[in-house]
Amino acid sequence: MTRRHDLDALRVIAFGLLILYHVGMVYVYDWGFHIKSPYQAEWLQWPMIVLNRWRMPLLFMISGMAIALWRPARAPLRFALTRTWRLLLPLAFGMLFVVSVQAYCEARANGAIEPGYFAFMARYLQLRPWPEGGWTGADFGVTWNHLWYLAYLWIYTMIAIALQPALASRTGQRLQAWLGARDRLWRLLLPAAALFAYLMWLKPRFPETHALFDDWYLHAEFFTVFMLGYLMARSQGIWDALRRLRWPLLAVAAASICVELSLRALGILFEGKQIADWALLVPWYGIERAARALYTWSALLAIFGWGYALLNRPFRWLPYATEAVYPWYILHQSLIVPLAFVLIPLRLGPAVEPLLVLGGTIAGCLLLHEFVIRRVGVLRPLFGLKRAGRKAAIDGIVQTAA
Repeated sequence: MTRRHDLDALRVIAFGLLILYHVGMVYVYDWGFHIKSPYQAEWLQWPMIVLNRWRMPLLFMISGMAIALWRPARAPLRFALTRTWRLLLPLAFGMLFVVSVQAYCEARANGAIEPGYFAFMARYLQLRPWPEGGWTGADFGVTWNHLWYLAYLWIYTMIAIALQPALASRTGQRLQAWLGARDRLWRLLLPAAALFAYLMWLKPRFPETHALFDDWYLHAEFFTVFMLGYLMARSQGIWDALRRLRWPLLAVAAASICVELSLRALGILFEGKQIADWALLVPWYGIERAARALYTWSALLAIFGWGYALLNRPFRWLPYATEAVYPWYILHQSLIVPLAFVLIPLRLGPAVEPLLVLGGTIAGCLLLHEFVIRRVGVLRPLFGLKRAGRKAAIDGIVQTAA
């Protein structure tokens, strides 16, 4: 199999943006997070929205592509066991010993517990409900915070493996051939209709929770793009079309997000004001939802088109960065939250404080990965790495899951 360097590179870039996004969550005005700085900016909502619409769908779509390129039908049971080991072991370890520091800082910031991290951990590791905890997940006694992605990815991967007979059937092959024939711009954009339907009918009923069992809107969106990635991965026709149409796709994405943000700004302007005919505002909601769905899908296609055109070559930095992605993903938010918790009382200002949080997070991920995780054999599988000395498999996000 020819290695898809563009997918590896896009995965690295996407997780780099994830670090930046989670630092921004500390400072964006009126958005909930585990810890918030007093230096909050309302303008930060706009670039965060631009990034938010496609950042997680991009990762799930790459996941589906990576599974398709590895053809799990050749050894489905072995593939399922390997994915389970590489996804659920880091998830369990991270929930117990990595994410817990976020819960401690959140509870301290909320004034729910007394100082003392080791006393907190002794209670946390009992895995009992903690009604007085004051932190996300206290009712369950444990939390996965940003590691929810691993649980969702494991479920979608197992479903994809179970679907292998159907995907290999005549009907499944026709479906993949039909999707592979989407060589016109309007045909490529058709899946945006499904995302629009989810926004209109599922999102109002099932708000985003990242709690797995009641997260039906996000499951619909993420699993759809995951399977679309799977179906598209081996179609050379689609990749040629994405490369050829990358400029029009970028134009559609830019126009769509401008419409969405403009309508959101109008909604903010009219909020709390008496308007003579509220019926005039009804179509705005549908148009805003349609623009959001179109932006999400066209941005994804544009990213893949530009990535295929510019990134599908063996950069010298790519093998190291590909290995580093998973440990950095597990670590990054458990560095952001404690750093912000320590720096916020110092009142360093709206520029110095976020720069120190961002710089400290990058430095911490780099040092812990380079000098601890990748050099200590017992830690490698706990952070999603293969045993030292074994050649890394070429399966992108399926192997590293982050």
